[in-house]
Amino acid sequence: MIGMVLCLFGLCLFQVVWAIRPPKKPHQDDRVYLVHSDELKFDMYGEVPDAQIVKGHVHFTHQGAQLWCDSAYFYQQSNSVKAFGHVRFKQGDTLSLTCDRGVYDGQSQMLMARSNVVLKHRRQTLYTDSLDYDKLYDYAYFFEGGRLIDGKDRLSSDWGEYRMDTREATFRFNVRMTNAGRLITTDTLHYDTRSSKAHVTGPSKITQNGSVIDTENAYFNTKTDQAEMYGRSTVVDKDKTITGDSLFYDKNTGLARGYGNVIYIDKVNKNRLECERMNYNEKTGYGWATQKVLAKDYSQKDTLYMHADSMKIYTFNINTDSMYRKVHCFNHVKVYRVDMQAICDSLVANSQDSCMTMYKDPITWNGERQILGEKILVYMQDSTIRDAHVVGQALSVERMPDGKKYNQVSSKLMDAYFTDGVVRRIVATGNVKVIYYPTDDKDSSLIGLNYVESDTMRMYMNKNRQLEKIWMPKPQGTLYPMTQIPPTKYKLPEFAWFEELRPTSPADVFEWRGKAADSTLKVVKRQEAPLQHLNRQKPAVKKPKESEKQ
Repeated sequence: MIGMVLCLFGLCLFQVVWAIRPPKKPHQDDRVYLVHSDELKFDMYGEVPDAQIVKGHVHFTHQGAQLWCDSAYFYQQSNSVKAFGHVRFKQGDTLSLTCDRGVYDGQSQMLMARSNVVLKHRRQTLYTDSLDYDKLYDYAYFFEGGRLIDGKDRLSSDWGEYRMDTREATFRFNVRMTNAGRLITTDTLHYDTRSSKAHVTGPSKITQNGSVIDTENAYFNTKTDQAEMYGRSTVVDKDKTITGDSLFYDKNTGLARGYGNVIYIDKVNKNRLECERMNYNEKTGYGWATQKVLAKDYSQKDTLYMHADSMKIYTFNINTDSMYRKVHCFNHVKVYRVDMQAICDSLVANSQDSCMTMYKDPITWNGERQILGEKILVYMQDSTIRDAHVVGQALSVERMPDGKKYNQVSSKLMDAYFTDGVVRRIVATGNVKVIYYPTDDKDSSLIGLNYVESDTMRMYMNKNRQLEKIWMPKPQGTLYPMTQIPPTKYKLPEFAWFEELRPTSPADVFEWRGKAADSTLKVVKRQEAPLQHLNRQKPAVKKPKESEKQ
């Protein structure tokens, strides 16, 4: 009875152990086998004493791989084959290789193919003269020049490798990749055939449709036409150039983005834009730039520098003959050029009428003249000022050579007209008040201070910015001799001089000072007529008094 129980216990224990430890996998045969040949010969005293010489429809097999050739040396002891003539190798249903001659080592599972090598894997085809295929790790590499064809993509280099499991290729030295008019030349290129995504490293150049890209680290998707460029890349498109630490482009959406010290140059219009972040859609014509924005215009003798916190560009009627653009600059706009400076809170430039409008406490300086108002409109012609219009609380102040006296004009509206960038005529209308110092024609000494009020005034200056004449209809004023000027008459009530806000250099456009809170212009609203309201209630009927009834 006890023996029977022990036997049953042992049987149960054996079943448990077998369930825990699965049976060993069957051992895979590592030998290379000769399947067929028309002729077999072995000569231990011949030229290859340790090999079997096989000829005619030779066929070998090794762990599922097949090899065919015209003739071969079969080394059974070293488990290897030297194949000659119409060599063909096949691994599964996705990989095949042909060459003129090759060596296959069954121990290391390495195939060394030489002369007219063609490797096909799925839809990719690799051409070379010297290729080694590692069957164990499932990858191939060439070292005497090769080219890969993947659909419309064509790649070539001096050295390269291709992995069958991940379907990724790496090419080095004199790399060239072409696709639909695009040419990539680089030192190293990594290519994913599944996603058609290429990654170039090292000095690289990409040319397509007249544009040239220089980069050292970039990704390109040949299917989606998307590009990612890093490491200070530059794109040159005809007469336009953009450079940035990181650049991104999507051809389908037309969106281009730049990050990190972005520089955009337009050689035709001779301008340049610098910023930290930039977006532009070439299909809609909308773009923006922000962070350390600096626009430069060098179409004239002196370069113009303009800074704003952000800039936006809008394109209307894009790709038509009536196309025009608007550029919005905001906030803290500062402009510097040797002969002209300006500040304002926001600015809009319109290419349709070549007008630049400055909003919210704008101030402009030209030489010793300062102009300010509620709004200033500047019209350009060939990048030079044609005329300017000040709307609301207009004030023009010109500092005299002694630095203490000022010619002043205040009005509701003021128009300035320029010739070759120099103001030659000023027209002021509406509540015009003028303070100016007439000079003696003989010795240019000051005659006195002339205070005048009028409804309209016209001033004419010569090319040296000197006053030639003033015209005013029915003026009312007083000429004070220099020794009899009342202290209260030196300045108009509207007088303001903001020399401390004036940009002094190109670098100074980044330093915003702005007006003090008590010196900003208060916009005067237009006086509205009182509204008349109809009283819809019936008027109360006055009851007659008793005396009136009689």
